[in-house]
Amino acid sequence: MHKLGAVSRRPRPEVHVPRQFPLRRLPREAGTARGARTRLRSTAAVCTTMSALAATSLITAPSVAEPFSPEPCALQRTDVHHSEGLDTWNAAYPRPARALDAVMVFLSFPDSQPLTAPAELAADHFPATGDFFRRASYGAFTLRPHPLRDWIRMPSPSTSYAIRRDWSPEHRAAYLRDALAAADPHVDFSRYDVVYFVADPDAPGVDSDATKVVNLDTPMRADGTDIRRVVTVFENHPPDRLVLAHETGHVFDLPDLYHRPVDGKGDWDTHVGDWDLMGSQFGLAPDLFGWHKWKLGWLQPRQVACVRGGEPTRLTLEPLGAGPGVVVTG
Repeated sequence: MHKLGAVSRRPRPEVHVPRQFPLRRLPREAGTARGARTRLRSTAAVCTTMSALAATSLITAPSVAEPFSPEPCALQRTDVHHSEGLDTWNAAYPRPARALDAVMVFLSFPDSQPLTAPAELAADHFPATGDFFRRASYGAFTLRPHPLRDWIRMPSPSTSYAIRRDWSPEHRAAYLRDALAAADPHVDFSRYDVVYFVADPDAPGVDSDATKVVNLDTPMRADGTDIRRVVTVFENHPPDRLVLAHETGHVFDLPDLYHRPVDGKGDWDTHVGDWDLMGSQFGLAPDLFGWHKWKLGWLQPRQVACVRGGEPTRLTLEPLGAGPGVVVTG
């Protein structure tokens, strides 16, 4: 029998690891300093531009002239982690405007014999994750999974890593260090844009609430390439719905949009509800905000209308099913 837990509506967190992250035993290159970025506009300006934005993939008309140019609504990117600014792209992240390759490494432990084959765990997440991004990007982005066929044995028992949602830096460092060392003989990491470390869901030390993205200011180094972030997957089999799509959104510089209650028992959906996958992956039809699609390069300038001034403005939105240029009546 597989270990099945109750499905949790709690979104998965993301971890930012400061430069003193203890992975110094691994060879690496010195990280480059982040360039200075422009400051965020005033709160009033942010509220004005956000409320004035009508960003949607449904607008298929030709480019509109001023005052509908999208530039005034394009918030400037700041030094804030996962800034919502989109005037420039943060080159530390892969931009999903082309096909990207993702490796899935399946990790077993000495204290547990896996009950599930790697192919079964891969099928838990693909093609569903790839299908989500293909639909959300209107075919502009393809995520190509490359799951390993066999388990990779970790050197220590699963319980030794003290895996949990709020993971200690020391145990997290040990886990990543051991996982990379164990996988490196079997994986050419230079071939991949995204790295998933998938733990045996039946191992006694695996906490299914601990899935997250780990960001590294000091990247790990393998096969001549820097690994700046890793998606650590600790899901049950079967997993929470679209959990990997949510975590992969962080790999593309998207922030969490949910509200985490202080006691962990309140309403997690206060901010955006089910309107964006980064707020909740459990919506009836989860998708990404038009703003995020604009940021990721999936919306063109002609598909974004920035409405300014106090005069009434009429915009025509076309349903996706109609197709571009089709006149919709009724």
